[in-house]
Amino acid sequence: MAKKQTYQLTQEGIDKLKTELTFLKDVKRGENLEALKEARAQGDLSENADYDAARNEQARIEARISEIELILKNVKIIKSTSEDIVNIGKTVTVKFAENKDEKVFHLVGSIEADPRANKISIESPIGKAMLNHSEGDKVEVKTETGRLIQIEILEIK
Repeated sequence: MAKKQTYQLTQEGIDKLKTELTFLKDVKRGENLEALKEARAQGDLSENADYDAARNEQARIEARISEIELILKNVKIIKSTSEDIVNIGKTVTVKFAENKDEKVFHLVGSIEADPRANKISIESPIGKAMLNHSEGDKVEVKTETGRLIQIEILEIK
């Protein structure tokens, strides 16, 4: 029997998924049904590109609804610990040794990762390298290209 997957999310991530689920069910499904009705009204469905597109969109919407429901059913809420060590749910300020740049990362589960918003997964190279370290620690990160970089943990919130 396959092991049930548990998804780690912050409360913010859970709220975001719930909002998306509501939007998909209450808005996108209705819009898609209207598109299907309009396409059916055009007649012959065998060569109706609008109907095919609406059916594909319907499949995409339903697949995403199922995916979100599965995640929410098997979610574990990440609670930030009071410990001063790097862990999931923490916001960490680091300095890159090579160019002295400072960056702030919020460590999240892989589902919530969004590098543009500085939310990195604990499974990413930087996330893995920082786990369980404290302020002042210098850690070596092996990038996906195999390059080694050194970062210093400046602050943990």
